[in-house]
Amino acid sequence: MTIELTLLAWTLVLALIQVVLPALLRNRETGIPYNASARDEPGAPVGTITARLMRAQSNLFETLPVFAAAVLIAHVAGRDSAQTQLGAWLYLAARIVYVPLYAAGVPYLRSLVWVVSLAGILLILSRLI
Repeated sequence: MTIELTLLAWTLVLALIQVVLPALLRNRETGIPYNASARDEPGAPVGTITARLMRAQSNLFETLPVFAAAVLIAHVAGRDSAQTQLGAWLYLAARIVYVPLYAAGVPYLRSLVWVVSLAGILLILSRLI
């Protein structure tokens, strides 16, 4: 398996972690009985950190399909290279760093890290076009 595919797999692990983290915090805010219910009534307000983790998750899910498609196209087309490896590493590393920065509410640096993740995708795409 190529490095890019391995990094894609680890990015999927990160995605699952980003699903679980806010869910765990939300359980603490509302209680398991509420979360196990149909949730027909509104629950307790979403906490600040929980809301930030939810937004970080949403942000990942906006770019993950593009990253995954780029990695898969590079693999199928035989266009894997040092450039696509660097792009995949940049994307995953930046997405890992992004989560605690967003949870902590760090402005500007968080946005810069997001740009690094986007640059990773662009590196991969530039090898395909």
